[in-house]
Amino acid sequence: MTDPSQEFVALGHAGSGHFAGLETFPNPGVTRVEMTSDEVTSTCPITGQPDIYVVTIDYEPAALCLESKSVKLYFMQFRQEGHFCEALAVKIRADAAAALELAPERVHVSLRQKPRGGITIVASV
Repeated sequence: MTDPSQEFVALGHAGSGHFAGLETFPNPGVTRVEMTSDEVTSTCPITGQPDIYVVTIDYEPAALCLESKSVKLYFMQFRQEGHFCEALAVKIRADAAAALELAPERVHVSLRQKPRGGITIVASV
């Protein structure tokens, strides 16, 4: 059962000024969680052109689940950062696994880069 007294930094506050990293809450008893966002952007580290992604984080929680607003704010930090699609998939998986206190192999991340220059990239870990 979720502790109603648990304090979240981001949840309940407008804007991104309250981002304090990926936040979690006790698993209420679910066996699988899939979170998808089609609003993730970063820039190409070489050209500076925007890259737009559909990101899916899929995991089988043990003790913790990811809080969705902190995930949204986490994704927003990439807007001004340069990342290759493949490296970003690995970074998101590592950060999610650390927050969830899971081995990286228990967290699966898929990034689908929307077409730019006629090429779509899908990177999964």
